[in-house]
Amino acid sequence: MYTNYFHLKQAPFSIAPDPRYLFMSERHREALAHLLYGIGSGGGFVLLTGEIGAGKTTVCRCFIEQVPDDCRLAYIFNPKLTVEELLQTICDEFRIGVAPAAGVKAYVDAINAYLLESHARGHNNVLVIDEAQNLSAQVLEQLRLLTNLETSERKLLQIILIGQPELRAMLARPELEQLAQRVIARYHLGPLSASDTGAYVAHRLAVAGVQGAAPVPAALVPQIHRLTDGVPRRINLLCDRALLGAYVENSREVTPKILRRAAREVFAGEGAAAAPRKPMRWPLVAGGVLAGAAISAAAWQAVPHNPAPAPAAAPMPARARGGEPARPLALSTQNDALRELGALWGQQLPAGAPCDGAPRLGLRCYQGRGGLYELRLLDRPAIIALHDGAKVGYAVLTGMDDGSATLTIDGQPHSVSLGALATRVDGEYTTLWKVPRGFRDQVGPGDRGPDVDWIATRLAELDGKHAAPPAGQVLDEPSLRLLRAFQVKQNLKADGLAGPRTYMRLNQLSGVDEPHLLVATGK
Repeated sequence: MYTNYFHLKQAPFSIAPDPRYLFMSERHREALAHLLYGIGSGGGFVLLTGEIGAGKTTVCRCFIEQVPDDCRLAYIFNPKLTVEELLQTICDEFRIGVAPAAGVKAYVDAINAYLLESHARGHNNVLVIDEAQNLSAQVLEQLRLLTNLETSERKLLQIILIGQPELRAMLARPELEQLAQRVIARYHLGPLSASDTGAYVAHRLAVAGVQGAAPVPAALVPQIHRLTDGVPRRINLLCDRALLGAYVENSREVTPKILRRAAREVFAGEGAAAAPRKPMRWPLVAGGVLAGAAISAAAWQAVPHNPAPAPAAAPMPARARGGEPARPLALSTQNDALRELGALWGQQLPAGAPCDGAPRLGLRCYQGRGGLYELRLLDRPAIIALHDGAKVGYAVLTGMDDGSATLTIDGQPHSVSLGALATRVDGEYTTLWKVPRGFRDQVGPGDRGPDVDWIATRLAELDGKHAAPPAGQVLDEPSLRLLRAFQVKQNLKADGLAGPRTYMRLNQLSGVDEPHLLVATGK
């Protein structure tokens, strides 16, 4: 009704989950990090809770969009099920063929067989249950039993529970203590801060096509935050009604009076205009195994990957001594950061196109996604892109521990907290690795050559049961079995094709001289 009046393309504050209006605050990024961590954590439960309207569904949608190709995901949005109905739904979601009403044992056996086969193929399996506060104690116990399905190296099923705050209270009951002990990461999604509330309102208006002066003035943000407690759905309801009120009164912008009237109308049962709700204060807690590293995997906003035209100022400060505030870091361009990375491998990469010149020096660039958690597993320095709005700069990640990371810029180390780093890193990285003689981009069944000999020798050394093979090896079926077994054990895609990730892991385990991540300095 008011869109034409304000020259907008759509209603900016609809409560429909339109992905065009997605706004990821720092809190939402951190929540997303915990879900992404769950994909490769090796089993157990990840818990995400939040008030109604806090954005749990938004985070879940983002998570589903970022699930990698080697991950199989089952999503249950209506958990008011019996144990047998739950197991049947899991089979349906994973497309496991089981006769209807087959019984609990038949369902569990089928799920176990599927997970073992999927694991052998190098796939991860994740079960996401939304509105999990509606699960019964019996169903929760069955879910715990499903996490008992495992190989000698890892559990086969990761379960993510998303629900309202009462879910935390449920898991605190004595009868669910065994399940609670298997929660490897938990996060409570709190409300938007006052500054994020302003950014949220401005973002939605911009997507809706606002031109010129915004119909919701920035001066009203403190009042909007106070009336809504920073809960996104409440912000939508309030601002939508306020714009309608401005339209009715023929006002070109929402005024404080119009906003108060809108609050009385949409929050009538709460007495919002007269007595705002007590602000919600929730701790943001990461579970033990997650520590700080997984948070970095969540960087949501994508950034350009071309070299930055000029070094950007990183918004996160390095740790300062004596409590003094630290200055922002002056970051490098992408090419300068790559050349600094090459120096860690003892090589001087060319200035113009460092990655193009790396093969002549026995190195290859590898671009991956997964953030700091991924790099901790790879255990190698890498360059990461850091963004602040439109500004992008680069730094070399050279060290990391559970609470901080070391960024090297122009040869100088700077220690930053992982929490601060998580808000500015986009999850993509570039690292280097040494290539064997005769390297080809991919080696598959039937191939032979120096690179195949190198792979066969390394696999035999690591296996410990086979003598070093002679030169001229063919990547035959016995060799492929060794390669696939190695890939499964290292949580790599078990496709029998030797790619960069397989080479990097072979380098790491066989003692090839490459730099490793150091324990972060400046603690």
